[in-house]
Amino acid sequence: MIALVDYGSGNLRSVEKALTQVDGDPKRFQSGDGIQNADGIVLPGVGAFDDCILALKKQGLVEPILEFIESGKPFLGICVGYQALFEKSEEFQSTEPGLGLFKGIVKRFPSDAGIKIPQIGWNQIDFTKKDCPLFEGIPEGSYAYFVHSYHPEPEDPQIIATQTNYGVTFASSVWKDNIFATQFHPEKSQQVGLKILSNFVNLVKR
Repeated sequence: MIALVDYGSGNLRSVEKALTQVDGDPKRFQSGDGIQNADGIVLPGVGAFDDCILALKKQGLVEPILEFIESGKPFLGICVGYQALFEKSEEFQSTEPGLGLFKGIVKRFPSDAGIKIPQIGWNQIDFTKKDCPLFEGIPEGSYAYFVHSYHPEPEDPQIIATQTNYGVTFASSVWKDNIFATQFHPEKSQQVGLKILSNFVNLVKR
């Protein structure tokens, strides 16, 4: 069973549907009660960084999520659920610290890069860690679906699994041990996204 963290994120249903399609057996959790019994966790997200962190705190989910990750079982963060893993965000002059699992700051795309902000639509992912099990069977240069104005800048380049160029080159996914996270939305990325989610489900079932 995969715990799907439900803190009021608007895209929860699409993630749930995609996980079901790849035999992920998702179950929604609005609190930390029983979440340690899951085999994997998915933290999806749309919207603002502070809204995500505050909702996780209010629903008593922060410590259970951190304890789950510490247990070594697979974790997947999506979009804001990816950004939340870092120390802090510049979004709306954010005052809430992130989960702090990775060092780095979530920054906005530069306004002088000649790009539309937010980035909405398809863009390529280029592998920097070709052995990342989340991307097994995914061809180099595949397209994934993005909706975001901000992106993390990890201090440790070794955790970056894919990069994407949109005015600047940014870390579009990370991987360290049992932690996987993507700035793009696998649940909206058609067959490529379903393959990525299927790979995560396979990790959960090992």
